Amino acid sequence: MNNPKKYLMALQSVLNNLDLQEFEDAIEVIKKHWKVGSKIIVCGNGGSALTALHYVTDWNKSISQYTNRPFKGFSLIDNVGLITAYANDMSYEDAFSQQLSVIGNEGDLLIVVTGSGNSENVVRAINYAKSNGIKTLGLVGFDGGKVKQKLDNFVHVVVDDMQISEDVHLIFGHMVMRALCS
Repeated sequence: MNNPKKYLMALQSVLNNLDLQEFEDAIEVIKKHWKVGSKIIVCGNGGSALTALHYVTDWNKSISQYTNRPFKGFSLIDNVGLITAYANDMSYEDAFSQQLSVIGNEGDLLIVVTGSGNSENVVRAINYAKSNGIKTLGLVGFDGGKVKQKLDNFVHVVVDDMQISEDVHLIFGHMVMRALCS
């Protein structure tokens, strides 16, 4: 799809067919955890890692600034040294779950961003969260992969296109920021 018009038409088609209730429910989950002071911890791989990091950047700064209420957002992907240490000493598949075991507490929220829903490090982070009273929310694409059925809540972008899935996942982050800042 190297034609900009075709890409935008495909994106518009996906946007027109989203389950908006999933978006509203997911925003409410984040709002609930924020209001009680829970940590909101994010992770993902590749472009999804950067989307997760974008969430924390926007939410920590803007929500805290506009509401005078701290937003306790943490990212499991922004410390390259820590990720590579876990990957080297244990396995890359455990890099997120091991970090989560150090900073996550019962009542916190883990948000995973994944196009495929099949990354083993994300699956293991969800498994750790669920075993330790940490709620889970996921942004998934394609068919939702392995993680969709494990999540407490999700936003499913039903599309077999990684870039369009990632576009919508990023839009979600902006929706959250606006909803919590208002």
